[in-house]
Amino acid sequence: MFNFIGNRRKAYLLSAVMVIASILSLAIFGLNLGIDFTGGTVLHLNLGEDFSMEEVEAVMAPFEELSGASVQIVQARDITGELAEEGVVIKAPYIEESRRDTLMDAFRAKWPNLDRGDLRIESVGAVIGSELGRQAFISLVVAVFLMVIYITFRFEFKFAVATIAALLHNIVVVVGIFSILQMEINVPFVAAILTVFGYSVNDTIVIFDRIRENIVRRRKSDYAVVVNESINQNLMRSVNTSLTTLFVLVALLFGFHYYIGSLDLIVFVVALILGVFIGTYSSIFIASPLWLNLHDLKLKGSRKAA
Repeated sequence: MFNFIGNRRKAYLLSAVMVIASILSLAIFGLNLGIDFTGGTVLHLNLGEDFSMEEVEAVMAPFEELSGASVQIVQARDITGELAEEGVVIKAPYIEESRRDTLMDAFRAKWPNLDRGDLRIESVGAVIGSELGRQAFISLVVAVFLMVIYITFRFEFKFAVATIAALLHNIVVVVGIFSILQMEINVPFVAAILTVFGYSVNDTIVIFDRIRENIVRRRKSDYAVVVNESINQNLMRSVNTSLTTLFVLVALLFGFHYYIGSLDLIVFVVALILGVFIGTYSSIFIASPLWLNLHDLKLKGSRKAA
């Protein structure tokens, strides 16, 4: 039986390092926000034939609004592994519809096989991007608020505090990793964070429920012993659940990257994989030991008052 409670300070230290590194990265490098939040235009084009980056840049050169645009080549393969599509993704500031049409005419003149069915054009204005950011923040706040109410009603407020602290730890670390890697933050990323919320809470609640049951059954036992045994009793369940989830997510990541080449879906799956890893870690090493610390603080306060 592993002594999770005895090693909680090591876990706290590891979490502190990850959180501080994440905060420093956010302060220094910031986030690579996608057009969902900053506004702009994304063009995902399947040119239908071989091309080079120099040819794409030459077509874009006459358009001043594309001077700071990022260009990325993406590939998709069929079920045999053969290259099926090779396209280009252009991310630029917001482009008016008339200018987009002119740009597309220039691409069609260079690559006649480019068809409207092979296009994905998304444009988001700065006002809409700001509104999406505000709504994403509200969604996270509402999710946290409802979780506090539910956990307080189901257990007690200390359990809610420990759970929310672990969730905030998860969010900061995942966002920090995205900041370090400068991966794009978009709406699917927010959806992934909300999914990780639910996944982490479910794992934490199961352990808390076992702690509550064991406390009732073993009233004379030391709380540290009860919490440690409760974590160990649920350890294999937590690990097996996380592993089966990760197997599916890794398969999706491979499929999206190798066969589809969708950047948005790749971001979504990467965020989920990181969330499952960190959520499992926090539910085992952070949430329950933190609840024990809160319980001990309350007990010491009661003794001083007495």
